Amino acid sequence: MSICLIDTSVFCNIVDVPGRNQQRLEVIARLKGLAREKTVLLLPLVVILETGNHIGQLADGGLRRQSSQRFVKQVGAALNGSAPWHPTPFVEANELRAWLADFPDHASRGAGLGDLSVIKEWERQRQLNPHRRVFIWAYDEHLSARDTGGHV
Repeated sequence: MSICLIDTSVFCNIVDVPGRNQQRLEVIARLKGLAREKTVLLLPLVVILETGNHIGQLADGGLRRQSSQRFVKQVGAALNGSAPWHPTPFVEANELRAWLADFPDHASRGAGLGDLSVIKEWERQRQLNPHRRVFIWAYDEHLSARDTGGHV
């Protein structure tokens, strides 16, 4: 059984956020395939926050409202265990301090703290699941390249 971390670029398609849903049909098809394969789907906290920010920045108030309602439904389902994905644990202060130490190098490559936190969760899942495939499902190449392919 594989472990998949869902990135914001994918979750925005699941929630159907206007302007960030160009791959929606592809995402829904792959989501169904991952469910058939019994892949464990994880939703990092930063993905929830970033998706909410994208919704809040929509220019059209009606679309903002509709998108936020879909978002609340999806995240609520994850929190109560009825969604196919599960939220990852909140980061502890000491863990965040360690991430911050890595952030200047990460930022110098043009990536933000959100992406770094997804990578750190991927690394944590690799340690917790050394004999499973652990990958990030993303449309951002620097994140989607993180895939153990079943290897440590």
